[in-house]
Amino acid sequence: MSSSITHTILSNRKIIHIDMDAFYASVEQRDNKAYQGKPLAVGGGSQRGVVAAASYEARKFGVRSAMPGKQALQKCPDLIFVKPRFTHYKNISQQIREIFLEYTHLMEPLSLDEAYLDVTRPLKGKNSATLIAHEIRKRIFQETGLTASAGISCNKFLAKIASDINKPNGYYVIRPEEASVFIEKLPIGEFFGVGKVTAQKFQKLGIHNGMDLRNASRALLMKYFGKNGLFFYDIARGIDRRKVEHDRVRKSVGAENTFHKDLLSEAELNKAMEEICDTLYLRLHKAGVWGKTLTIKIKYHDFEQITRSRSFSEGIHNRDSMWHLACTMLHANRHPGKPIRLLGISFSQLEAAENRPGRQLRLNLKNY
Repeated sequence: MSSSITHTILSNRKIIHIDMDAFYASVEQRDNKAYQGKPLAVGGGSQRGVVAAASYEARKFGVRSAMPGKQALQKCPDLIFVKPRFTHYKNISQQIREIFLEYTHLMEPLSLDEAYLDVTRPLKGKNSATLIAHEIRKRIFQETGLTASAGISCNKFLAKIASDINKPNGYYVIRPEEASVFIEKLPIGEFFGVGKVTAQKFQKLGIHNGMDLRNASRALLMKYFGKNGLFFYDIARGIDRRKVEHDRVRKSVGAENTFHKDLLSEAELNKAMEEICDTLYLRLHKAGVWGKTLTIKIKYHDFEQITRSRSFSEGIHNRDSMWHLACTMLHANRHPGKPIRLLGISFSQLEAAENRPGRQLRLNLKNY
């Protein structure tokens, strides 16, 4: 047994990751019997609409969140689109969190539909994370009519991966003594923090799974991934020191994309910004927040990076407004003729998304 895996075992924490199954779509199917058993998407099916959530019936056709509504309809012509009711989802989420808090004060929400629970010292129930997860899932179904999946392990990284293994309405346990073998077989694209572009970068280095990652040196990982390389080095050994932060306050929500080839034309950059806005818009909804300060990040082909921010008196509730603002800020601040390899957008000064989501923000673009 390696010393790093020994560290994981000695941490002796009991972490549960609870993830609601197709939360928004499941709520709509629960509330309307006509939708039950049918492919359903929460969001817009118009030319500029975006899928916020898809039922499992819709996912069988390849419909996914963040997918343009037009594309979703091409994949599933019988797809039913339902307008989102975010205040309703938030109320149900709060009901579920009250259940969590009966078992532990160490509860860290990640969004409206998922949370980490540290049940190392539970407030009630047996001293078993697996039995507590069973009881919580049972109560969620009894009190809301919705199903949840759970991952149980000794740290946040493993618990989150485990919750996805037997979805929907399932659970998976990764015991400390099983962590090493589990990580060795895990595809690199399923590691926390590894998106599509990062996965391709790993694969070019000959790193395809956890075993390959564990065999990579710390120096190599830091060379190609910077400070994230240290995180990947530890994770490959089952080390995740992050605590469940019960008083964690989200300060910002963002999304970014590193491009396969550098972009230069205004049309290419606008299209890239649109895709990033789609992702960010869904993340804001999932977190149940809006933002008053918009920040864009630009990284050029030579790795020069700049950020620019703009604050507003009220949160930006409209996806198209977000996109127009981001594009305007981008073209007002970028170096003409200099290729761009990465774009990012984030919101800070967050507020709860309770007041009239979807209304149009009045903008004066002449000021940019």
